[in-house]
Amino acid sequence: MNRLAIVAIPLSLALTACQVASDPDLDQTGDRPDLPEQSDALIPAMKIPTPEAWGDELPTVPDGYTVSAIAKDLKIPRQTLVLPNGDILVAEGSGGKAPKLRPKDVIAGWIKQRGKSSVEGGDRITLLRDSDGDGQTDLQTTFIEGLDAPYGLAFVDGTLYVANQGSLVSFAYTEGATKITGTGTEVTKLPAKVNHHWTKALTASPDGSKLYVGIGSNSNVGERGMDVEEDRAVIWEIDRESGASRIFASGIRNPTALAFDPWSDRLWAVVNERDELGPQLVPDYLTSVRDGGFYGWPYSYYGQHVDPRIQPQRPDLVRKAISPDYALGSHVAALGVDFTAGGSFGERFGAGAFVGMHGSWNRADPSGYKVVFVPFSGGRPNGKPIDLITGFLKDGKARGRPVGVTYDAARSVLLVADDVSNTVWRVAPRRVPRTNPTPSVPLE
Repeated sequence: MNRLAIVAIPLSLALTACQVASDPDLDQTGDRPDLPEQSDALIPAMKIPTPEAWGDELPTVPDGYTVSAIAKDLKIPRQTLVLPNGDILVAEGSGGKAPKLRPKDVIAGWIKQRGKSSVEGGDRITLLRDSDGDGQTDLQTTFIEGLDAPYGLAFVDGTLYVANQGSLVSFAYTEGATKITGTGTEVTKLPAKVNHHWTKALTASPDGSKLYVGIGSNSNVGERGMDVEEDRAVIWEIDRESGASRIFASGIRNPTALAFDPWSDRLWAVVNERDELGPQLVPDYLTSVRDGGFYGWPYSYYGQHVDPRIQPQRPDLVRKAISPDYALGSHVAALGVDFTAGGSFGERFGAGAFVGMHGSWNRADPSGYKVVFVPFSGGRPNGKPIDLITGFLKDGKARGRPVGVTYDAARSVLLVADDVSNTVWRVAPRRVPRTNPTPSVPLE
């Protein structure tokens, strides 16, 4: 046992002793979540389920659906992308390594590390191919290697884009290729100073002319100083041809996944909100993203609820702060989002957003650790989230932690990256075998 662990164990026991209990009566999902009083504890609640193997078990899905592991033994799979020919790309990596400034940073780092896979991030992209369409992977091979904590993926007009933790790079792609060599072409550098939140989400506009990159903050609430927050807690819009960038939206603490909806081509993000205000503050959320919009961080949360910890205050910015569209629950750590429409995934999941919830580390009762479906109507969230994939938690242990979700509309399947069991899961409606009707007998 290392020295940090020896110091951390008694401190973690002290954390458990002073944890603030969650209120089960609070409803923290939907467009009007319950927001309790702030509880800025000196030592916040910190608890994370430690990993445990699945064994012969599988995640739980609703009746009428199947789930299978189509890739195993990966190296921290984060996000996936389906190419036009049906091949699946998986970004694998782990970045960050921001310096720890406070004793609670050290403890939080140790506790979070307990909930992670022991496998080192691959810094690569793996290709999965199902040659005969039976839902089983026939080829699993390294597609691109030598990357730097790749996370976001996008494909436009024969070009693959990869968001490393410090740069956006492109690769020319030939359909059917099973390997790309070389370092790619740098489209633009991405903010990488400190990199407390290192993941760089990525999506392309429906017309392919623009790329959007989510860039998380460098702190919880500005405790590292605001000088390191330049171009952080923002979504960049990048011109695909020139690489020129601008801030599309700001004050959005950690936009971990981006996607355009299929109804109005509106950009949406799932966002991880701030910590240390209590086990039920602040809800992570799903929101449409307005051009030029300000979403509060670090001065306010969920619209204009002021966070007193950041000084000096900025009431001028608080007055501009936009309330998110849809709360997902506090500390669920949403890391994946994608849309479906048209009912191809079944009537219950006919139109809406899939959200991958990585799971909490900073509340006594774990939250998240599942994939949910947020129903939409008229292009907006409408209704409570529906559990789609569960079973990641069992007896206080984490068999997996969902990250990216990708809906493959051509095959009516949902892909889920799991960075604890190092698996990609495939969920599909159960196919009912066709039977030949009994031939009619002609009357004599």
